[in-house]
Amino acid sequence: MTPKVLSINVATPHVLGSVRGRKVLSSIDKRPVNGPVKVTKLNLTGDKQADLTVHGGEYKAVYVYPSENYPFWKSKIPDNDLPWGSFGENLTTEGLPEDSTRIGDHLIIGSAEFEVTQPRMPCYKFAMKFGTNDVAKWMLESQRTGFYLRVIREGIIEAGDTVTVIKSDHRNLTVAETALSDSE
Repeated sequence: MTPKVLSINVATPHVLGSVRGRKVLSSIDKRPVNGPVKVTKLNLTGDKQADLTVHGGEYKAVYVYPSENYPFWKSKIPDNDLPWGSFGENLTTEGLPEDSTRIGDHLIIGSAEFEVTQPRMPCYKFAMKFGTNDVAKWMLESQRTGFYLRVIREGIIEAGDTVTVIKSDHRNLTVAETALSDSE
């Protein structure tokens, strides 16, 4: 199967809830967009991060989540509607699982080039969105973390674009192996 982008998802910060009387801002509620999207060094056009100390930046510019993980989540949180973008991902993909995607892999999508940098480590906002602290534990234990990309070359991407791995080193850890070692 040729890997591809199923959906491009963006959001801007909004109030997710409150903790100890303080409003919590988040951009986790990503929504699919239609048509071409510009990729810049720090994010996608139309996407903003609420807390740049833990999200976004050069090494976490774009978040990818494999569509193959969605059935797992549907079994864990069956009462939740899970459209593409539900896990805060910018790109919902097919054919890029964490157990074969490696840290340092270079990907071409549309006219942009990316480098896989690290797995996602879920935060309290992820738990707030789904209403249970168990989701963070389930994400790490299952190694269904998704992964971040650094933008090597800016460009334009669109849902339906194929993903071409142009560089991969079998000596590098997979995203799943890295997530497992980070959570231990």
